[in-house]
Amino acid sequence: MSLVASSPHLADTLTIVRLSLHVFAACVWVGGQVTLGGLVPTLRREAPHALTSVARAFARLAWPAYALLIVTGLWSVAAVHAGAASSAWNAVFAVKMALVVVAGVGTLVHQRATTASLRGASAGIGTLATVAAMVLGVALAG
Repeated sequence: MSLVASSPHLADTLTIVRLSLHVFAACVWVGGQVTLGGLVPTLRREAPHALTSVARAFARLAWPAYALLIVTGLWSVAAVHAGAASSAWNAVFAVKMALVVVAGVGTLVHQRATTASLRGASAGIGTLATVAAMVLGVALAG
């Protein structure tokens, strides 16, 4: 084990594109959920009639971002040769993928829920899974 750190270097062009798209999509998906969650109480109080329109407008941005996260995430796995990764990396990756599915399902259930309790529970589950998947993604970056 070397005590000397390797010198920093710039990423190649494809890595820059892949990671930039992934981070951008995460900003929309994760940041949008947090932002919208913070705005909902004000919308409910000040403009309750606008809440559904705002949620639909966000969904038109969020779902393509979710799809882009999946595509660029798979691209990243292919780029880092996951088969050669450690068992710990593979375990964290498996948990992250499960959380990505839970986040998508939770968000979809929230979007289609007809009761306030189901909307609240599914929003909480979707958002927590989203944030946990993001944190695990940072861990996987090494």
